[in-house]
Amino acid sequence: MWDTSKDYRLLVAEKSVELFLRTIEGANFKGKWNKKQALQAARKMTSEIQTLYYSYLTPGEMAETPQIALLEDNGREITEALGGDAWYRNFLELASRDEKEKLEEALAKIKFFLNTISGLRDRLSLGEIKDPVMGIDIKKGEILSVSKHPHADQLLVCNVNLQERAITVATNDLEVKEGNQVAVAMLPPEVFMGITSEGMFLGAGEGILKDVKGDLGKIPQGIPLDALNEARNLVETFLQ
Repeated sequence: MWDTSKDYRLLVAEKSVELFLRTIEGANFKGKWNKKQALQAARKMTSEIQTLYYSYLTPGEMAETPQIALLEDNGREITEALGGDAWYRNFLELASRDEKEKLEEALAKIKFFLNTISGLRDRLSLGEIKDPVMGIDIKKGEILSVSKHPHADQLLVCNVNLQERAITVATNDLEVKEGNQVAVAMLPPEVFMGITSEGMFLGAGEGILKDVKGDLGKIPQGIPLDALNEARNLVETFLQ
């Protein structure tokens, strides 16, 4: 029997809801959006995840439950409450220059939450795997551009194409270049001296993986197992 109460996919999903609630409750976003609706929809998610915790279904069975469908519906409702598909861009356009640093961090947390929920069905469909990295998405990306970090000589800031969207990733590998095919762990965002990083490049040995195989935006192929170790540790830290 699969122990759903210890499934990392559900644990990370629930924690991401908590992160979203904290972020939204303290938010003072400019523009037209429905804070009450966003909070109500997110709180409904917690009860759906709790139901799954005590279902003792296999991951494949959980993927087809009404609870997963409701979580996805709630995610779409939250997107609408925030202002629709362009919510992220709308908030940034209305922010002053001084406000943007903290705003980008808050918006990245919301994106992490929405992507965690929207990808839950697919991660559950991968089956009975007890591994912290199952709680997040691992995607193949392509580096579109690389620039120096404005406040840290030993960091670079990369714009990374994940097919459906682009994200910002800060890295200490100074050899990364435009066009590198990389593996990205979609971890909770972290701020590095004023720059919000929306994920982490996977690496094994010295430097990150730069010639990853597979389809853009999908699970990369042939990743060395030890390349996942740091991501595992960071997922466990997020859950504490």
